[in-house]
Amino acid sequence: MASMDKAASIFGNIIDEKDYQKACDNKERLAKRYGADSGTSCHLRVRELPAIGEPLGARNLVPTADMRPLDLAADAAASPAPPKTPFTREGAAGKPVVVANIRMGFGHYRIAMAMASAAHAMGYTPYWLDFMAFQDTAAGKIIAQQNKLYSMGSRLSQKVAPFNSLYWEPLNSEGFRKLSYNASDQKAAELMTEPLTDLPRDVPYIGTHAWTAQAAVHAGLTHVVNAIPDNWPMALHLAEGSIHTVQTPSAYLGYKALRGMDKGRTLQPMPDGSLVRTGHYIDHELVSNIEADCERRLARLANGEPVRYLLSVGGAGAQFDLFKGIIEHLMPRIAIGQAALMVNVGDHEKVWKRLVRAIPELERATTHFEDFAETAAFANAALDGPMEGVHAFYHSDIFAAVYSTNLLMRCCDALVTKPSELAYYPVPKLMIPRVGGHEAWGAIRAAEVGDGTYELESLDEVTAFIDLIHYQPSTLAFMNENIVAAKQAGTYNGAYEVVALATQEREG
Repeated sequence: MASMDKAASIFGNIIDEKDYQKACDNKERLAKRYGADSGTSCHLRVRELPAIGEPLGARNLVPTADMRPLDLAADAAASPAPPKTPFTREGAAGKPVVVANIRMGFGHYRIAMAMASAAHAMGYTPYWLDFMAFQDTAAGKIIAQQNKLYSMGSRLSQKVAPFNSLYWEPLNSEGFRKLSYNASDQKAAELMTEPLTDLPRDVPYIGTHAWTAQAAVHAGLTHVVNAIPDNWPMALHLAEGSIHTVQTPSAYLGYKALRGMDKGRTLQPMPDGSLVRTGHYIDHELVSNIEADCERRLARLANGEPVRYLLSVGGAGAQFDLFKGIIEHLMPRIAIGQAALMVNVGDHEKVWKRLVRAIPELERATTHFEDFAETAAFANAALDGPMEGVHAFYHSDIFAAVYSTNLLMRCCDALVTKPSELAYYPVPKLMIPRVGGHEAWGAIRAAEVGDGTYELESLDEVTAFIDLIHYQPSTLAFMNENIVAAKQAGTYNGAYEVVALATQEREG
């Protein structure tokens, strides 16, 4: 085994020779299929970022054939000064923070948006770096293929029960948990450094997927934070050499002990300084308006206004039948003014068309398609204005597709979602069945904080809870009160804390 090889020894835990060799063989297969360009220079240019660029003050880093060196500090210094907020840090203006991400579903994009939002609120200039934008590199090709496989698995898991119980759930809860899995990913990440060659080595860098953090460490970056998304400890998310952050105390303890990551032996724990519990990764726009938005929800409940439900349908439409059943259950209440419904299908218009075919009454829905400015205006007007009927949202631009849910969360009364990254958001939530075993602990966290339900495991359980909300509105009041209390305790300050860790002065 090579010395200092991050696939050979992980936090001092030596990887079995057989597993190490498998990791090396996997890297070789990937290199043959997608190329081995990690030593190649990839030049970057700064471009405007669609939809979220202006509200988050974010800029986009994209590949270019231009050979001139990237001057990130000069671009950040020339960017418009961000507004002063209570979180603004002295000396932050004109300094960059790179937020690296991948599109795998909507989750990692949403977490990256939270980091960009927090960085902007703290006075920094956030730079968006999506590895899948580098389609001609090994990194872009490998991640695109993995995203395709993951989306296919998610859909199959909802359609084929044996596949879910015998393969998908075990893979997502136990397969990704193994230390040997991280060894394989570490070798693969050695092929993913090309998009980072133009970055200053000491630039503050936040990875919102482990591959982006692993690649940054392999590339020699010195200020890398690895923002771990899940509440279930898995070796998949380890990137030794970075500072790891988690959102919850249970995740902290599980990762600290590397719990269950090699059940055949007792593992050395993560060393002090390598792991920090920050709190939930939430956008500044949501955190700073928690009290006002909860007051609005409580006022609507007291006035007997329609209960506003927001359904965030995953990009692949993996839970189509479940969403169809929820909408059918809500339609009679919508008809008599007891409920209103917002459905965001993201960037998958075909999901909405399929819903309309299955539920003809949706033909009468008000559609908000492709015009992000109109969607933003609708969400803003709905904060204090009325809402009725059904509203559908679709944007082919991925940034608008994802961020629309963030805007609509503020004016909804209850978000209906699987317990993935949205489980941590400060809005009353109905947690529908998970897609992958790793999501289970997201619902547990929401239930313990009290800002969401436990995992509602069937359509009948989801519709029963909807009925409970209408028979006993105090149920939603309870969640809003808990959101305010959690905000006061700093529960939702995780994104600010991650940015602070990335930008702190420390030795490379």
